Amino acid sequence: MTVVLLVFAGRLVQIQAFQASQYAAKAEELRLTTIDIPTTRGAVTDASGSPLALSVEARTVFVDPVTVQDDERDRVIDELTERFDLDRAEVAAKVGAEPSRYEVVAEKVPPKQWEDLQDLGLAGVGALTDYKRVYPDETGAADIVGFTGADGHGLEGLEAVMEDTLAGEPGKQRVEVGASGVQIPMAGGLVQEPVPGKDVRLTLDRDIQWHASQVLAERAEELEAQGGSAIVMRPTGEILAMADYPTYDQSDYADASAGARLNGAVAEAFEPGSTNKVITVAGALEEGLTTPETVYTVPYSMRIHDRTFSDSHFHKTQRLTLNGIMAQSSNVGTIKVGQELGAQRLYRYLRKFGFGEPTGLDLPGENAGILAKPEDWWGTQLPSISFGQGLSVNAAQMASVYATVANGGVRVEPTIVAGTSSDEGGFTPSPEPPRERVISKETAKELTRMLEAVTGEHGTAEAAQIPNYRVAGKTGTANRVDPETGTYNGGHTSMFVGFAPADDPELVVQVVLHDPKHEYYGGEAAAPVFTDIMSFALKSEKVPPTGTEPPNIRLFGDG
Repeated sequence: MTVVLLVFAGRLVQIQAFQASQYAAKAEELRLTTIDIPTTRGAVTDASGSPLALSVEARTVFVDPVTVQDDERDRVIDELTERFDLDRAEVAAKVGAEPSRYEVVAEKVPPKQWEDLQDLGLAGVGALTDYKRVYPDETGAADIVGFTGADGHGLEGLEAVMEDTLAGEPGKQRVEVGASGVQIPMAGGLVQEPVPGKDVRLTLDRDIQWHASQVLAERAEELEAQGGSAIVMRPTGEILAMADYPTYDQSDYADASAGARLNGAVAEAFEPGSTNKVITVAGALEEGLTTPETVYTVPYSMRIHDRTFSDSHFHKTQRLTLNGIMAQSSNVGTIKVGQELGAQRLYRYLRKFGFGEPTGLDLPGENAGILAKPEDWWGTQLPSISFGQGLSVNAAQMASVYATVANGGVRVEPTIVAGTSSDEGGFTPSPEPPRERVISKETAKELTRMLEAVTGEHGTAEAAQIPNYRVAGKTGTANRVDPETGTYNGGHTSMFVGFAPADDPELVVQVVLHDPKHEYYGGEAAAPVFTDIMSFALKSEKVPPTGTEPPNIRLFGDG
């Protein structure tokens, strides 16, 4: 027994005298752990810095049951229950959950609400700093900006696409782990400061965005349309507004349908109809196959292979210049131009204008549309594609086509993110978008004169006229394909796209209405929306009225 006791004594001396610090360090390692400290998520703003999404400071209120005083226990339960509208039994269970040292009572609490509670001086009640994502009301940008989930990470829209930029890096803090396994935040020390996320500045103008969303929604509801979109863009590609209908409330995204959360301006593909004629005519002009004054004999209908093509309204055979074909939106006349151009060259210009590939906006859910290669075109596809059937595009692609014409024939890839900025200050602009000359400056001028005739006395869109401004644009009406049957019985898509002032373009506006009832021709359904949005945008951008008169161009041939 003496020998055994001596062994125990020797081991005790060894532990206490020589290994005490090692065991203490190991015990501390088991008792302490590292947790993340929330950081501020970067804001999403419009071009002027007005917030479209931002993070505000909040509090996570907790209770330490061990330090709650017995004579205040009922008061603590009552205050927490009433101030946060909680179930009293659940609060009581947390307040009495000894030996736990950390029981969360409420999250995302406004700082002022916490300060009022803190002033009571209740022992055992504390709070941690957190952040809450908020979205200002009435911006009309929900489908672009998207939203974050309960964990603060982006789930949809730019919140998801730019997660790495907006999120920042959380800090690190050492905390003590209590006997029950819970974390005790008061025990640790700061290991690493949190790094705030960067702010993302968009090219959007909040006022124009809001107005476009309101006008679009009113017209869509008036015509009982299935959906729609409206885009305001500079000729150089910067998007000032991208409105979508239907939309949703970002603060209540869980109750919104997938369709309402979809950004239809890029996600909804449709046949462009007559708005596509500008590409057919542009190609023929650029290749020197025709001129604005070239006269064509245009019957009401013509048969090609097994299909009869016709204009939208009956007319006797007439003689129209190329100007007149565009102004009166003649399908038959455009088919004749397309036949001169041919499949290979038409396809090449469609691609140069941006069809059949993503826009470069990098917005989630984008549908790049359908554009088959010429070798896959069958007998009637050349005439169909010439006037906008047999291919599909999204609204941003088509807006870019008219921006290219307005920009003197140079296509600039559309942009919606202007750049980023950080807490250190300084703005980092986004890389310059790709640029490409698609058509000559002279061809762009000739197209502009034709498109201005569309809004004139003999055109299809007098409703698109704006007092004191010259307007160039194009109507479009296309049959919708029923996704279940694959046939043209899904209603219509109504469109208008144009720019102003025609003599010195500053803004491009694209309007699309999907399956409107009552009125479905582009000049009747979509053109009034264009006029309203363009008028507001011109005033908002302080664009001076046009100082010149539109030219007289010949629409009709002799005899």
